[in-house]
Amino acid sequence: MDTINIQRQDYKTRGTYVGTVAGLHGIARLNYKRERPDLVIAERTETSPEFEGKGVALALLTRMVEDARQEGFRIYALCTYVEDERRSHPEWADAFYTPA
Repeated sequence: MDTINIQRQDYKTRGTYVGTVAGLHGIARLNYKRERPDLVIAERTETSPEFEGKGVALALLTRMVEDARQEGFRIYALCTYVEDERRSHPEWADAFYTPA
């Protein structure tokens, strides 16, 4: 499989993880909102049809989980894709905020 390149564009209150694959036209995004310094809301994930089945969306979320652990914030999954993946990866529980 081709290498997935992920870049993070982080602004004051919003940001985006952007994924590309060399040789493929298209883009994948995971948009988020920084609610507070310790909480980020994963709002929406979108990928170009060319990326379907290539693991690009999962790579974006994996990077977000890594960043959450390193930077000390937790993720609230507003996006249904992120929520579905959160449920499929119990090893990520420490990186997510789930209201009781």
